[in-house]
Amino acid sequence: MIKNIFTEQLQKAYKEKRRLVAPLIGAPGLNITESTIKLAQQNYGEHFKALNAIAKTFSPDIIFPLMDLSVEANAIGCYTLFPKEESATVMKEHFDDDKITRLEKINIAYDTRLLGYVKTVKLMSINLPKNIMRGAYVAGPYSLSSLMIGAEEAAMATVTNEDYLKRICDIATERIQKYIHLLIAAGVQIICILEPTAVLLGPDQFQQFSASYVRYINESLKFTGVTTMYHVCGNATHLIENMSQTGVDILSLDSAHVGVDLPAVAKQIPQETTILGNINPTGSILTGSPADVKSEVNSLLDSMDPYPNFILGTGCDLPQDTPIENIKAFMKIGRDHRIK
Repeated sequence: MIKNIFTEQLQKAYKEKRRLVAPLIGAPGLNITESTIKLAQQNYGEHFKALNAIAKTFSPDIIFPLMDLSVEANAIGCYTLFPKEESATVMKEHFDDDKITRLEKINIAYDTRLLGYVKTVKLMSINLPKNIMRGAYVAGPYSLSSLMIGAEEAAMATVTNEDYLKRICDIATERIQKYIHLLIAAGVQIICILEPTAVLLGPDQFQQFSASYVRYINESLKFTGVTTMYHVCGNATHLIENMSQTGVDILSLDSAHVGVDLPAVAKQIPQETTILGNINPTGSILTGSPADVKSEVNSLLDSMDPYPNFILGTGCDLPQDTPIENIKAFMKIGRDHRIK
């Protein structure tokens, strides 16, 4: 099973007293290939070139495509802007019952941009070295719902109109699963569910409008062999219990800069759940020197030595302008570290 590849690699690394190293990295590859976000988002050949450049330059243990929350929202017809040098942005629109009814009839499996991401994963599966695990991002149910109806409206609906929001989350989850099935057919090994907007929720609301759906998605993938990962940006400390109870294989968490104490999280979650994180993507790796990166990464690695269920990563996606020498320093320090 594909999931055994992840489990075996994690266990093998720990037995050898080393760590898997997997920064969330996509956009810096565009600088290597002299491409742009807009071009890569809409040209899967350009997209793969950037990822292939990352594989050759850094050889991380996991590679994900560009982090793009607009894919599913665009596929269901949400108004989306495509700046040349920035990620696509979903614009707020009026959302009523007629639009919901029409939305329920849209088959996103025929969306050209979504299929471009699927084809990118296919190229990753065929062409990347087999020792590099292939991942893909999908939007989380609550974050996709917030893109559909507006973040403020979604937040208000958690209190004033729960049935309405549940209907939107149901639709969002169905579309997410359709996308996941296409990615599985393309050869994906790790599915990362992105829920940045959900960090604003309290534990009960998070459970109702995110975690319960993620658990459903995770259960539906149980026999596919795909490894599941749950990423929440910002300080998700108050949500850790809910996240771990979904049964996903990996929790991807933001940096100590926003308040996430990774060793404390490791003490809180089951040992069978792996943690990925949590170097600040806009800290020393973006603005400092390789020596600064070395100090920050070594400190995190030393603090996580007691925990076998840890992958060295970044708290979120690295910005496009992250210096190549700093990423190389991150990778070297991670590779050279030996668990005491």
